[in-house]
Amino acid sequence: MQTKTKLNIFDFTMIVVSLVIGMGIFRTPANVAAAVPTPFVFFVVWLAGGLVALCGALTYAEIGSRFPVTGAYYKIFSYCYHPSIAFAINCIILVSNAASLAGVALIGAEYITKVIAPNATDVQFIQIGIAIFSIAVFYGVNLLGLRMSAKTQNVLTVIKISMILLLMAPLFFATPSADFIPQTLQNASPAFTEYIKAFGIGLVAVSFTYGGYQQTINFGADVENPRKNIPRGIFIGIFVIITLYLAINYAYIRVIGFDNLKGAKNIAAIMASHVFGDAAGRILSVLLFLSVLAYVNVLLMSNPRVMYAMSEDNVLPKVFGAKNERTNVLTTSLSVFAAICILIVFWAKEFDEILGFTIFLDCIGMATSAATIFILRKRTADLDETKIYTVGLYPLLPLIFIAAYIFVAISIFIDRPATALTALAVLGGFTILYFVTKGTQKQSKQA
Repeated sequence: MQTKTKLNIFDFTMIVVSLVIGMGIFRTPANVAAAVPTPFVFFVVWLAGGLVALCGALTYAEIGSRFPVTGAYYKIFSYCYHPSIAFAINCIILVSNAASLAGVALIGAEYITKVIAPNATDVQFIQIGIAIFSIAVFYGVNLLGLRMSAKTQNVLTVIKISMILLLMAPLFFATPSADFIPQTLQNASPAFTEYIKAFGIGLVAVSFTYGGYQQTINFGADVENPRKNIPRGIFIGIFVIITLYLAINYAYIRVIGFDNLKGAKNIAAIMASHVFGDAAGRILSVLLFLSVLAYVNVLLMSNPRVMYAMSEDNVLPKVFGAKNERTNVLTTSLSVFAAICILIVFWAKEFDEILGFTIFLDCIGMATSAATIFILRKRTADLDETKIYTVGLYPLLPLIFIAAYIFVAISIFIDRPATALTALAVLGGFTILYFVTKGTQKQSKQA
């Protein structure tokens, strides 16, 4: 009997890093700079976001160690709460992922528009068109089968990593910006409540950029010695990410300047042009767009499979499990997910609108999933005598993480109440859909 290949500590750490580092770091620093009054607060927000991520990562490390199964992020809700909660939360995560895909597609559209239509007047219309075109192209690619859609993933991932390292180059070559020293401190200091509000709004964008590590618990059954390697991999990965994000943001502030960063939407291109000229900035914009396509592609590959798994558990209608007999493609799930992505692009139109929507949904999922640690500790108390990983300073670290995401959700609600109410309506709609679906299935069996 052949032994199943397992992920070692390096493999798992790379998964942690790759799940977190997406396109956000090339866009969200501008949102954070626009939200906060000074460079000092800017870095405090990024450091605080990293510490919250570390608290969450260690919490999920224990959850993954106590519940090492494939698809744990879906299964822990059913195990600890109720199947309706598992259904509703994972549906909003699917919507959140669709919003993330739409947001990242718009980031890529912002960059490529500067290259293909530098003098365009109706920029938003062009960006929406490019974002939808990107989704439609890779929807078509995925309809052709897994082999074709998977071939370019490794190459495009290398491109993305290379670009992140390239963003460090201006630190060694470019002249520091005139406002590298925080001139804004010379102005009247905002009231303390304004600092808190600015901190909360800034933390929304930071949370988007740090998100993704919670999905690592889905690999519980695929990791060598999961009770040891899952927490180690998560800790190492988050430490690398915090260091890298702080270094990149230092480069942004030093080269572009804090005040200029507030209105910069194509940060990476600006950084490259500071050293290599405008031509290099345009080339980097193209490379960033290719990285966006990789992200669009991988989400169109992965999320329909979640919908398929939910249909197997009878929490989604069986039609979501429909496959093309020739290509083995999940046609219904893929089509529905792609349609949701396109609708969100039309609805939000700009990355800033999508940011609040997806993070509000993520706040619900993150806080409720992290809270399962309190239930898991009671139900798996027999594991305490083993060498299982347990998060330090319990219950303080999980509570810090949960409180931070509640704070972010409240900040979004205050800043964009319509966006938050829409997200809550989506959650309520999925909860109702679960009971309607179950009621229909019960009637069908009785008939």
